[in-house]
Amino acid sequence: MTMRLSMHNWMRPEPLEVTIPRLARCGYDAIEISADPRGTDLAATARLLEKHGIFCAGGLALFMGGRDLIHEDPFVRQAALTYLTETIALTAALGGTFVTVPCTVGKLVPMADAQAEWDWYVAALREAHKHADDHGVRLAIEPLTRYETYLINRADQALRLAEEVGERCGICLDIFHMNIEEADWKAAIRSCAGRLVNFHVAENNRLPPGSGAIDWTALLRELLAVGYDGHLSVEFMPALDRTPLSQRQIADAADASLSQGMIKWLRDHASGVLPEDLYEAYTAQSADVLRHHLAQVGAGA
Repeated sequence: MTMRLSMHNWMRPEPLEVTIPRLARCGYDAIEISADPRGTDLAATARLLEKHGIFCAGGLALFMGGRDLIHEDPFVRQAALTYLTETIALTAALGGTFVTVPCTVGKLVPMADAQAEWDWYVAALREAHKHADDHGVRLAIEPLTRYETYLINRADQALRLAEEVGERCGICLDIFHMNIEEADWKAAIRSCAGRLVNFHVAENNRLPPGSGAIDWTALLRELLAVGYDGHLSVEFMPALDRTPLSQRQIADAADASLSQGMIKWLRDHASGVLPEDLYEAYTAQSADVLRHHLAQVGAGA
């Protein structure tokens, strides 16, 4: 059984012409592409992936700013659903097999009672699920920590939602979030065994693998034990450090030429924009550490 390495591109706002060659240099198999359906040139992206030997594992729906499937305004909900269905189509067109669906990041206050929001979420995801089935793509609901959303924080919540959405609705777990929210991350992985279609990786401090306390060999063995043969999708996000101890020199998002939505997105993750050399070093370190541990458990490509 083999697991492959992929990586997001949402953590660093830059063109894919920069991201994809870096992934190839650093030894990745694939990209979990951050979905910008109306701003992505499909043909050019497909050529870029082929040129560098990187494939599209799946897509990540960026629910930020005005994208909210449980907003009190039905027109906002409909717009968010349109974005998700377009993301599914984009992912399928690039050969991806799943779309990761987190809650709206940074929304920490409900707008309606719990049952109404749950019903809105289930209804929207059922419609997206049908669209995904038509495109040969699976949704993957991702729990996030309480500091990023108040709704889906744990595996059991994601599992309940997936069961109500549909038979092929999957789950994406993230060991960073699990270290905060799960009483037993091993048990959480086991509970999602039949629906686990994607897995995000970063250290307990959200730095690259090898920079924290996670026992990667133990984690990979647990994934193997439940039959997981999908991707390990790297998602490090170093925090801003304004103290004299800082060695990372991360630029505040507001100092860069970014959209207001992306500035908020990065700030909601307590981060900013890393210098190029450090970002490449972190990207390479992540692949090197994960491949080392994959070899230890006999799951490397």
